[in-house]
Amino acid sequence: MALAQLRRTTALRRHRSSQADAVFWNDEWRRLGLKAQRAPEGATLDRLGFVQLGFGVDQHGKRGAGGATKAAVRACRNALEFNSIPGMVEFVPGGRRNMLVHVKLGVPPETTARADGAGPVVDLAQVAAVFPYGKLLPIEVVPGGLTYGSGRVVPELGDDDDVAVVVAAAVSIGYDSGESG
Repeated sequence: MALAQLRRTTALRRHRSSQADAVFWNDEWRRLGLKAQRAPEGATLDRLGFVQLGFGVDQHGKRGAGGATKAAVRACRNALEFNSIPGMVEFVPGGRRNMLVHVKLGVPPETTARADGAGPVVDLAQVAAVFPYGKLLPIEVVPGGLTYGSGRVVPELGDDDDVAVVVAAAVSIGYDSGESG
């Protein structure tokens, strides 16, 4: 009995320490270990089971620092929030564990690249944290979405201007049949 308890405790500690640097949607998901994993190199989503679109808006904040991250996270949540796909567990061989998730974000061109050229002004780790299951393929960021004048500058919320950012998200779910390559 004591040995089994020790093994469980050790496994839990290993699991928790591997999550220490990970980004989770919330504390409950962290406690339960709900987080999509990175898809293996070369994985291809060639059996599509589900596609859902969403959009998100960030009406406040600094465009240069946070870019379109808040809007991108909201767009992904919007794509998932009102869906229930219980049949996906049977559709994907191996269930949620083998489910591939592909995310394509349409982000306004003026917010898609950092001034220093170091990549997109979207924190992809925060976007990835939205997905509780499956294996996440590389998140694709393309020019899209839009910006508009919200008509209000609220310095207390970090506004430098009245520009709002809208991001569109396409979330596709399926699996790799092993037949594509």
